[in-house]
Amino acid sequence: MNQPFQLYNTLFKQKELFEPIVPGRVGLYVCGPTVYGEPHLGHARPAITFDILFRYLTHIDYKVRYVRNITDVGHLENDADEGEDKIAKKARLEQLEPMEVAQFYIDSYHHAMDKLNVLRPSIEPRASGHIIEQIEVIEQILDKGYAYISNGSVYFDVPKYNIDFGYGKLSGRILEEMISNTRELDGQDEKRHPADFALWKKAAPEHIMQWRSPWSDGFPGWHIECTAMSTKYLGDHFDIHGGGMDLLFPHHESEVCQATVVHGKESVKYWMHNNMITINGQKMGKSLGNFITLNQFFIGSHPMLERAYLPMTIRYFILQAHYRGTVDFSNDALIAAEKGLQKLYAAEKLLDKLPAKEKSDENITACIQRCYDAMNDDLNTPKLIAELFDAVRIINSVKENHISLTKEDIELLKTNFRLFFFDILGLLPEENSANNNEIVDGLMKMIVEIRQEAKLNKNWAVADAIRNHLTVLGITIKDTKEGAVWEM
Repeated sequence: MNQPFQLYNTLFKQKELFEPIVPGRVGLYVCGPTVYGEPHLGHARPAITFDILFRYLTHIDYKVRYVRNITDVGHLENDADEGEDKIAKKARLEQLEPMEVAQFYIDSYHHAMDKLNVLRPSIEPRASGHIIEQIEVIEQILDKGYAYISNGSVYFDVPKYNIDFGYGKLSGRILEEMISNTRELDGQDEKRHPADFALWKKAAPEHIMQWRSPWSDGFPGWHIECTAMSTKYLGDHFDIHGGGMDLLFPHHESEVCQATVVHGKESVKYWMHNNMITINGQKMGKSLGNFITLNQFFIGSHPMLERAYLPMTIRYFILQAHYRGTVDFSNDALIAAEKGLQKLYAAEKLLDKLPAKEKSDENITACIQRCYDAMNDDLNTPKLIAELFDAVRIINSVKENHISLTKEDIELLKTNFRLFFFDILGLLPEENSANNNEIVDGLMKMIVEIRQEAKLNKNWAVADAIRNHLTVLGITIKDTKEGAVWEM
């Protein structure tokens, strides 16, 4: 099949006709979550964006190796080279092992993504499981003279790289402007230049996540992780690297630098970035404290939510906007998305009841081609949804005998409406997404509230009994700063 497919390449700021390095095969690497808290709506955007890409490339007959990493070490506060590891901080506050924290939130992320019908990747590597590979890449960068050791830490030499290769190709940052605008930070004296970034950090004695290396007992820098894992599983040169726009700088720009030094060329052919989800025009995220967890959406427990929303409503809400455009959250927007989705479900139910006639008043083949044209135009899901609503018009008109379709065209419409609705957009059939989830979520919300009330009244026996009974049923309940959360 391999239809002509255009995507927007962030590196060149333009749409390009997609041509994989190896015909018929695609290597796709996506930066996954940093697992130190409950997954929120901001996590859903990249997951759904690249799920759509994975689904569509697979549908048009590409064999896709989809790698989505888990960051469970090395991501310091404020995306900086100083400060505390986000997972280690959570572990210290909750008196848990760091990998215990990571595993809990990995499970929470998977649970939320399963509800959103996000397909699992081909490979899901963890940063903490690839320390050896990261050390090897750092050694290569040192051997080629683009890094230096300082007090047991290793830093990438950005000014030297800039002279030889040119810095800022991906993000458009100019090194001289970055340096003049950089404020002094704690630990800055370790670096030769403010723009240099950590490849390896020497750990303080109290740091609970550390490994042995040739330079110190420490931990890898955030950026080196993806360079090591992407090339391990996809090779020195692969097709698509994706992630949120907030990762474009410094994370992905640093990856470009590292890979260029190690391999003598950039590793990635096409860079793709999804835009952000905003609340009142401001980016949604943990660092800003304005996020709503996905579980809160599903059970309606956040003050900003008027009620609970089904996972497919959330997915459809996100798909209504092009992945490169922003999505602004509001209850009104979610309610409108819910109504639109219900119209699509209602039309899908009519497909098996349409009366066939001897002639067709609509060109169904052309309708189907317009759906492909939308997807081939840089995954234009809003345009695809508009085409599906045009199909809804046809379905309703046939049902009311205003227009006619032949049996062959009805079968064509039926097959392709469901193909794009269920398989490519990934929206589950209504019977799989609604009633049972609503009942379970409602009951669990009530049980969690009863347990919270028992804890407030210091009735520990009741609180523990509820938790223990849920554990027997395969339901985990955990107390976090954001409140009690549960998962099956």
